[in-house]
Amino acid sequence: MENLALKRVGAVALTPETSFWAGRRVLVTGHTGFKGSWLLTLLESLKAQVTGLSLAPDTSPSMFETVGGASLCDHHIADIRDAAAVETIVTRAEPEILLHLAAQPLVRASYADPIGTYQTNVMGTAHVLEACRKTPSVRTIISVTTDKCYANDGRAEGYREDAPLGGHDPYSNSKACAELVSACWRDSFLGERGTGLATARAGNVIGGGDWSADRLVPDAIRAFSTGRTLEIRNPDAVRPWQHVLEPLTGYLLLAQALTTDPARFARGWNFGPAPADMASVRDVIGLLGRHWGVTQPWAAQPGDHPHEAAMLTLDSSAAADLLGWRPRLTLDQALALTADWYRAEDKRAVSRAQAEAFLDMVPA
Repeated sequence: MENLALKRVGAVALTPETSFWAGRRVLVTGHTGFKGSWLLTLLESLKAQVTGLSLAPDTSPSMFETVGGASLCDHHIADIRDAAAVETIVTRAEPEILLHLAAQPLVRASYADPIGTYQTNVMGTAHVLEACRKTPSVRTIISVTTDKCYANDGRAEGYREDAPLGGHDPYSNSKACAELVSACWRDSFLGERGTGLATARAGNVIGGGDWSADRLVPDAIRAFSTGRTLEIRNPDAVRPWQHVLEPLTGYLLLAQALTTDPARFARGWNFGPAPADMASVRDVIGLLGRHWGVTQPWAAQPGDHPHEAAMLTLDSSAAADLLGWRPRLTLDQALALTADWYRAEDKRAVSRAQAEAFLDMVPA
């Protein structure tokens, strides 16, 4: 990765700054997950003082165990559906910044357990925000939802932050509800005391360390590693693919801005790839297969499948204009890094190296 010297434009930081994060008390919910574990790695590089609140990792292997996540934070196993446990941990940690990533994150799992999905994504979010309301130290909250929180009408142009919320499947709909819950706590409780609360809507994240079932890249890596042909449900579905470090740096830049000026930045924000990197499932698998050395990487999966939107793209111009956030990697570069990670023998070392290199790489 090219190391560019320019890291600020005027007062706007283009990359998260150690001068802001060093020693700052940060609480991350969902820190044992794929995105949460990468976030721990970034916050380690930025020298933050981190507390984690999450369920135990739900895959083996897991990114959390790979990076030694328990050594990177004050590690707590708890369920955000348990309001008392959440309040106890948040109160004791006294965080200045809370990054809420904990969720039931899978569309197909939400069809299997819709009630559990709503309990986690809606009431769990309410529990986290209520714990913050009762903890005077909390100044800044980033509530992470999803690009799928919009009412998908099949449009080709990217959804902007003021587009109607919705969601066909229980996962997407529960995340739209989490957006409304976040707005309610901001308007009813947190804004009046000067606590900044913003929501963050990212695209389909990829990168090393994801071992979840029913996700395209980990399913592909499992198939490629065993010599099987990957079966995919919707090869022509278009999604906003991006490396996991892209939105995570966006959340950190948003937290910096929100801490400085909560009134201005307390709103919803999109963090998606450049328009040229919106791609179909077949294109993503073709690129990943090339980096892995597989010539016939996929076949269509037979049978009927639950509803999934055919087209989903994001407009992230607000984050670019107001936060200084822009994607650093093309889709092909993101997939190359992903393949490198899964091939690496020392995955903890390559995780740290990729995170630190990414922090040094700022957009032009």
